[in-house]
This record gives sequence, C-alpha cells and structure tokens, in this order.
Amino acid sequence: MGTVKASSTLPGIREMRTVIVTAAEEEIIPRFADAVRAYKADGSIVTEADLRMQARIHQAFESSWPEYAFLGEEMSEAEHERLLENTETGLWCVDPLDGTSNFACGIPFFSVSVALLVRGQPQLGVVYDPIRHECFSAVRGEGAWLNGQPLQAPPFSPPINKCIASIDFKRLDGEMRQKLCTPPYGSQRNFGSSALEWCWLAAGRFHLYLHGGQKLWDYSAGSLILQEAGGFACQLNGRDFFPEHFDVASVVASTNWSLFETWKDWLNS
Repeated sequence: MGTVKASSTLPGIREMRTVIVTAAEEEIIPRFADAVRAYKADGSIVTEADLRMQARIHQAFESSWPEYAFLGEEMSEAEHERLLENTETGLWCVDPLDGTSNFACGIPFFSVSVALLVRGQPQLGVVYDPIRHECFSAVRGEGAWLNGQPLQAPPFSPPINKCIASIDFKRLDGEMRQKLCTPPYGSQRNFGSSALEWCWLAAGRFHLYLHGGQKLWDYSAGSLILQEAGGFACQLNGRDFFPEHFDVASVVASTNWSLFETWKDWLNS
C-alpha cells in the first residue's frame, strides 16, 4: 500500500493557487452577470461556468501533476464511485463552483474548492473567492494561509450567547430545526457556499457552524483549512469527516476548543 507523501513532494501550494485563481478570473467572473442555468438530475443548478471551470482545472492539473486522478463535482455518480475506490496514490477533489445557486442569482458569495486526497485524507486544500480575491489554503501539518499570509482561528471568542452562527436549516432534520427555534447563540446566518463557510469560520468571521449534509467536495478543502488554522469540527454523530466510505457528512464546528465543546454539548443535550 502507498504511504502519504511528505509535503516536500506534494504539488506546490503556490502553483496550485495560481492555477485556480487564474482560471476563476477567466472562466467564472466574466459569466457572473450573465449566468444561464440548467438543472441536474438531483434538481441542483449547473451553469456553463461550472463546466468550463472544471474542464480548465482538469486540463491544467493533468498537465502539471499527471500522477494524480481527478474527481470533479460535475462528473457522473458512476465516475465518482470508480475514482473513490482508490485514493492511495492521490486524487484531486474539485468543486469548480461551490454556491452555484448564489452565482446564478447574482448573489456575490461563491467559491472554487480544490483538495488533494492521499489515502483518503486531504493533504492540500485551496478555496478561492473570486469576488473578494481571497485565496484560503492549507498544507497538512504546515498551517493555513489567506492570500499567502498565515491564517489563525481566534483562540478566544465571546460567550456563546453573543456568538454568530452559520446554520443551514434545510439540511437538518425536523427535530433539530425545532430545537434551534430557541438557540444558544446571539444571531445566525446562512451564506450558501459550504467551502467558503469553512474558511470564514477559520478567519473568525463567525463563531459556530452547523450543516446537516455536505458532500466530499464541499468539505475536503475547507475542513483542512479550518483544522490547520486551529479550529475544531466533527459530524453530528461525533465521527471524523473521512471515514472509509466518503458519505455525505453533517458538520458541527467552531473556532476554538472551549466553544466547540459548549456547542456540541448544547446540540446533544
């Protein structure tokens, strides 16, 4: 069986960032004001920007790092299953446009998310916000960055009743939605791009996070960025995000350990 490569032999994070930023500026931004949408079999929206961005990244990565397989959100479910059978030698996991509904409606909150999985664990992660020109990135064991500067989640936070929480209500079950009618936090938001929400949490722009179900490309890069920035996260059932099978995962997260424990305890009470 293969082993996780040392970071010195992984693709360069700077080169990754350059490819992703350039592609987003050329493929996503020019289409933002004129997005023509279509609907996939599951009812979710896809635009030309999703498809062009995925093709652009695939071509660039295949040219620079041909040793790694490539999984993009816009591939078929059968292709996803085939690719996830073996991540030993490395697999790119790409969401070319996370927050497509926002993008298609003209809401300026969406992102590009790219992670490199080796033996089922993310080793590199990049999330780029082309509206704000903010590029979040991380290398396992080496830290996280925002536009190349070190990124650290705030080690302290307000009391939970003064905190801002990002909550995705539509993916939570009825019992949890009812429980949140009397929340412990001060106010709440829902932004609409899971990958970018991980990064905003890592940057301390809100304090608590709850999501009922994310797919692999939603959490692969963002969870690594939060972890390397010093934040904490798990699923509602307490499990990690990278089990043997890459299932849809719920998210409970916060910026520091004390608040994370308080948040988990309240949710499970």
